This record gives sequence, structure tokens and C-alpha cells, in this order.
Amino acid sequence: MTDETQAQTTQAQTTEPQVTAAGNEMSASFLAAKKRSDATLAKLEADPGKFTMLTGDRPTGRLHLGHYFGSIRERVAMQNKGVHSNIIIADYQVITDRDTTEHIQDNVLNLVLDYMAAGIDPKKTMIYAHSAVPAENQLLLPFLSLVTEAELHRNPTVKSEMEASGHALTGLLLTYPVHQACDILFCKANVVPIGKDNLPHIEITRTIARRFNERYAKKHPVFPEPAAILSDAPEIPGLDGRKMSKSYGNSIMLGATAAETAKLIKKSPTDSERTITFDPVNRPQVSALLTTAGLVTGRDPKDIAAEIGSAGAGALKAYVIESVNEFLAPHRERREELAKDMDYIRDVLHDGNKRANEIANATLDEVREAMGMKY
Repeated sequence: MTDETQAQTTQAQTTEPQVTAAGNEMSASFLAAKKRSDATLAKLEADPGKFTMLTGDRPTGRLHLGHYFGSIRERVAMQNKGVHSNIIIADYQVITDRDTTEHIQDNVLNLVLDYMAAGIDPKKTMIYAHSAVPAENQLLLPFLSLVTEAELHRNPTVKSEMEASGHALTGLLLTYPVHQACDILFCKANVVPIGKDNLPHIEITRTIARRFNERYAKKHPVFPEPAAILSDAPEIPGLDGRKMSKSYGNSIMLGATAAETAKLIKKSPTDSERTITFDPVNRPQVSALLTTAGLVTGRDPKDIAAEIGSAGAGALKAYVIESVNEFLAPHRERREELAKDMDYIRDVLHDGNKRANEIANATLDEVREAMGMKY
């Protein structure tokens, strides 16, 4: 670390243009992805049945409002338009940066509960678990031969996850982007809704699909090159002004009770200024509460701030509590009803696993055929 810092200091004049070039390259890459995203969305709106979508979550805990506004709401909309929708519960990926699978069964089943309470229909959307589909995971072997170690090390998610975990870089974390390529390509997904930060995963998936087709299947390509559909959802702040995250304890869980939600919001920090204003830079904690209220009511946070005015943080918190609980009431009611029959929830997952296995086995057969490995 010290040597690297020293090298950067002594070679500042040399590296600065390279950083600028890298930034320009990244910007150009994003602009190309945005253009592709817009074009794909236009085609999807015109003929949704031609598109297959893959999204998912790691079962590391319960889903919160950030998940809902960041991805789940869009998944429901895509499903209802007629897009072929698939949701992976990426249980194997939990151990990319964690030493335990404690509570994983409970987390998985609660994901299914929240998906369905939010409007995901298992008759229209395949919900399945990563670990339950061996043929999908077997794609990892040929896919690993199509990428270099340097390409994997450059992936920003690998870097950030390694730094956040504080662990040594494991083989599983290093190959995480290739696992995600398996998730996307096994079902021939051609659209993946993501935020800007996840673009590198789609780019490496496109690279793997292209290299496989060029190397083994020139006449009859096996895999599509999926397009990212870039989400325009804002980053949802947690109740303390930081990013909403389960690990920070600043999240409003979709399945929490009204009383639990009220208690959490009442405890959230604000500041000493009585008049409520929306100023994310200088007043991040107050602004986080206003943003949350704006999302669940569909109102502009500035208008909410003006309405509360000098009534202070107590009035703001009361407004947020009422607004959030009113917004989540239908979700919680559906969730409570679904939770009365957990055998049905397990059946939904088992059915999704069965369907995913059928698709993965067929795709693996195609891969082995293309590679001349069917004996």
C-alpha cells in the first residue's frame, strides 16, 4: 500500500492524463450503455413478449423500502407488461463475502413473501434459488475460460466488496461477475434492469456471451448479448442520511409492523435547527426523512418541508410515520395473509426451482453440443 501510494505521488504528472483517459473511456462506455438502454426500452414497450428479464437479490436479510423503490416496483411493472420475468435468490453468492449461512432459510422464504406481497406473480415470474440449479452453476466452468484474471480484478464490485468485507480475496468473490453471467445467460435473458454502478457486470456478461459464440457457435449463436436497462430510481437514503442498508440498521423493512416502523423513525437523528428545509448536502438527516416521505406520497420533498415549516422535527417524524405506514399497509396485509400458509410459499420456490432446472439443463445441453462435448 505504501509503495503504491509513493509511486502515485512521484509519478503524478504521468498518471494524471491516464486517469483522465480512463474517465473519458468510462464516460463513453456509460453513454453507449445509456443509448442501448433507451433503444431497448423503446422496443420492449412495443413488444414486451420478445424480452426475457433476469433480476435478483442475495438473501442476507429482509427487504426494505430502498429495495422496493430501487428494483421491486420495476420488476412488477415489467412482469405486468408481459416481459418473461425471472428472479434469482442468489444464496450461493451470500458466501462471496460472509463466513456463515446462518438464518439463510428464513431469509430466502421472507424474500419470496415480500416479492409476492409486492405484486410478483409466480405464474408469470419464475422465482428460484441459485443453489438449487446445478446446470446453471456448471456454466461457470466454460465461462471462466473466456475471461482473464486481469478482467476480473478490474471489476469495481469485486474491489468494493473485498474492501467492505475486510477479508482476503477469495476465489468465489473474484469470480462473482462470472457467476452473475451464468445467472443471466442460462435463461437467455436479454434485458437486465440495473443501476449505473452495476454496469460492469453486464459488460462482462456481454463479453462472455460474445466470446462463447465466436469461439464455439459462430453459425448458430447460443447466447444473446443482454442489454442493461438503466434504472432512473434515485438512491434511497436511510433514516440517518447514509445509504439505506441492512448493515447500517437505518432501513424501513417492508415486513416490519406499523409500531416497529414508528419506533425506528422516532429514533432517527435530525439536527438542532427547528425550521424544516430540504437540503441534502447541509442537512442530510432531515432531508433523508423528507425524501422517504416524498417517495411514499409521490410529493416533492421541498413541498413537504414548506408545509411543516417551523413545526420542527417532531412534526416531520409524525408525518413520515403516518405516510410510510399508510403506504406499506396493503403490502403488510398481503404479506400477513401469505405467511399463514408457508407450505404454499415453499411450493412456489420448489416450482420455480423445477422450471429453472429444466431451462438450465436445456441450455447446458446446447453449450456441450456447441463445444463438441456430447458423447
